[in-house]
Amino acid sequence: MAEQATQDRSAAAQPPPLPARYTRAARKTRVGEVISERMNKTIVVRTITRVPHPKFGKIVKQIRRFYAHDEENKAKTGDTVRIMETRPLSKLKRWRLVEVLKK
Repeated sequence: MAEQATQDRSAAAQPPPLPARYTRAARKTRVGEVISERMNKTIVVRTITRVPHPKFGKIVKQIRRFYAHDEENKAKTGDTVRIMETRPLSKLKRWRLVEVLKK
């Protein structure tokens, strides 16, 4: 009887592992414009975020450049694209192309 209670407690202490889609946080996505596609399988995407200035409150634009992996070289300069955060792929690339929204 005591052995069975011990086994029940040890089984309750270790729940089965959850699939990765439940344990991992959602990846960040950004929408921006391709400003360079000269590199092979790499695009440079400019995103513009409008935020209030911390002191004065005026809405200002924050412009950031992201290097993104484009496996099929399908994005061209001027396209609007969606990129998603990923593991480091090179010194600068931490994003990958999800889709081309507008040509």
